[in-house]
Amino acid sequence: MPKIPTLPARFTPRGLGAWLALAFSLLTVVLTLLLVEVVERAATDQVKSSIGNGLGEMAMQTADKLDRGMYERYREVRLMARRNDLVAPSASQAERRRILNDMQSTYGYYEWIGMAGLDGTVLAEARGLLEGKNVAKRPWFINALKGTYVGDVHEAVLLAKLLPVQEGEPRRFVDVAFPWLDADGKPAGVLGTHLSWEWARDVERSIIAPVQERNRVQALIVSAEGVVLLGPDGLQDSKIDLASLGQARQGRTGYAVERWPDGRDYLVGYAATRAVGDYPGLGWHVLVRQDLEDAYRPVRELRARALWSGAALALLFSLAGLLLARRITRPLKALAASADRLRRGDSQELVPARRGYTEVRQLSGAINALVTALVHRRAELQTLNDTLEQRVEQRTLELERALASVRASEQRIATIVGAAQDAFIAADMRGMILDWNPAAERMFGWSRHEAVGWPLAEMILPERYRASIAKALRGYHQGGAYSYDRRLERIVVNRQGAEFTVEVTVALAGEGEDTFFSLFLNDISERKKVDRMKTEFVSTVSHELRTPLTSIHASLSLLDSGMAGELPPDVAKLIHIASQSCDRLMRMVNDLLDIQKIEAGQMEYLRSVQPLAPVLRHAAETMEGQARQAGVALRFDLPPGAERVAAAIDQDRLVQVLSNLLSNAIKFTPSGKTVTLGLAQRPGWARLSVTDEGPGIPPAFQARVFERFAQADGADTRQRSGTGLGLSISKAIVEEHGGTIGFETRAGLGTRFTVELPLG
Repeated sequence: MPKIPTLPARFTPRGLGAWLALAFSLLTVVLTLLLVEVVERAATDQVKSSIGNGLGEMAMQTADKLDRGMYERYREVRLMARRNDLVAPSASQAERRRILNDMQSTYGYYEWIGMAGLDGTVLAEARGLLEGKNVAKRPWFINALKGTYVGDVHEAVLLAKLLPVQEGEPRRFVDVAFPWLDADGKPAGVLGTHLSWEWARDVERSIIAPVQERNRVQALIVSAEGVVLLGPDGLQDSKIDLASLGQARQGRTGYAVERWPDGRDYLVGYAATRAVGDYPGLGWHVLVRQDLEDAYRPVRELRARALWSGAALALLFSLAGLLLARRITRPLKALAASADRLRRGDSQELVPARRGYTEVRQLSGAINALVTALVHRRAELQTLNDTLEQRVEQRTLELERALASVRASEQRIATIVGAAQDAFIAADMRGMILDWNPAAERMFGWSRHEAVGWPLAEMILPERYRASIAKALRGYHQGGAYSYDRRLERIVVNRQGAEFTVEVTVALAGEGEDTFFSLFLNDISERKKVDRMKTEFVSTVSHELRTPLTSIHASLSLLDSGMAGELPPDVAKLIHIASQSCDRLMRMVNDLLDIQKIEAGQMEYLRSVQPLAPVLRHAAETMEGQARQAGVALRFDLPPGAERVAAAIDQDRLVQVLSNLLSNAIKFTPSGKTVTLGLAQRPGWARLSVTDEGPGIPPAFQARVFERFAQADGADTRQRSGTGLGLSISKAIVEEHGGTIGFETRAGLGTRFTVELPLG
């Protein structure tokens, strides 16, 4: 760890006055530095914004002036190409030359202005230059006939030797040319002009010059391809690719701070030329830049002045702090002298000087009150010492009684746990065994002294389940929710390695650091064995019964349908009764097999998204015969849009559910009444309902409606047949579909069973 530097002892302040003076000085210096930093940042942002917006405005003005200047030349040349006295076939060469010369004199930036015929031969020019020469291959002549009337900047070719020599950079032109028409409105030739590029430089000077000397601002005109058409030395005719140019190409106006190819940072304003009127524009971009060093010079000067001002203020405040510190410390020194007298045993009041400030008077009063309180405490302490032995003896007797009571309680609890039939195990928060009763010894074969202190998972769980104990403990320590006081089935292992099933109840006992887990375990392996034997018996009997029942049912159905010819009425009646009884017996066997499949997890489902209305109709058709026999009418309640309600279902299983609900509704609905099948939709769910007009479900039976073998009427008073498995099977099927099943009932008004399934 680095050592913090300290002042030499001779420079370290010794008194409060010196510390206050030093604090005032340091505070002034820190505040000055912070103020300079804040002002510098704010000024820098303001200067950048102000100058940047100004540069962007200059770039926009330059671009606008270029656009409007080009528009004027564009309009002048177009009007000139329409003058009858210039383009008329009867006009002489001298007359044409005079008109062109007048135009060139009016606007001095026209370096060359002339007329050429359709074959490219120059017919007339303001000063006679290139007359008789052929310009058919020049871009301005070709483009004018194609409809492009303005060309980009280029150097002089044919005129370079004819015009006076220009110092500095070579002559460059911008071409403006329009075709002139004959009496039939067809092109008869081209009127072309070469506009000197000095025009653009004069535009740049008119806007930049007023601020260039003071702020050292530079302007650049860049072509659509990124070539510098006009700019500082070193950049002329070079190609650049900058972020500001990219913004200008997108038609934006503004400013940016960026580094240029010369390695310097600039504040750059940018704008793009635009079309004016019917002049399409040339896609030029204007950049106006200023070196950041020049732009931020006022900020640096302001920072220097602020630092000098801060230094002066620091000196001034140091002197003021020294004087103020002396005034503050004078009453404190008097108070310290009074406190020293108190230390020597003088208990007089600490009365400060009359001129002491409020805090000193408050401190003196507080110390005086403290002295008074100490005197009282000393007297109380003496009194307490006199009665201490008596109080200690009394508290000792009370503690012995409480300890005897706790030991008696522990003995009772130990006796109860030792005599318990269930195995009892106590484990701490780490999962280590704390207690192990005799029943646990008999169950697992480990004695108490062998088990205590060992991890619970290693003693009673098969190796494949031991990780679950560690996971449960981690979840508990991380604040996870856990439901205690409920019986769980778990597989455990005894000393010999034999696995068996127990029911275990886990609860938390104790408080704070003494909290532990209390486990009671009951061996249910014999009960599980009996349950498996019962399930296997039911499954075997059901399978064995279905084969002969299928043959009996088929034979009785044939006889009942008249396949054996006409039977005597009494025989036919007996056959009909036997056929119906066989139907019921088949349904019972099928229900038992379905329950067995559900328990074993072997019930198969073939689900697909399909409309639910046809499923309702199918179920109703299946139960139509039973309803007709019972004198009950079946009715549908399908609101608008119900035909489109669909869900992912196993059609056969859902028909089984609806058939069970319809069968129950028909059995409990009096003759002449109605059972209603409904289909509706709510957000995200499809709702199917079966409503009867029966007596309703008795309150005592409502909690057991979906239990297996549950019947609303007792076995000895039952008036309606059934196994009591239909609703339990229906609940399992609906929940396998991700849905819910429930009911609403009112005594004497009927019952409505509702199935809700997720929409497909």
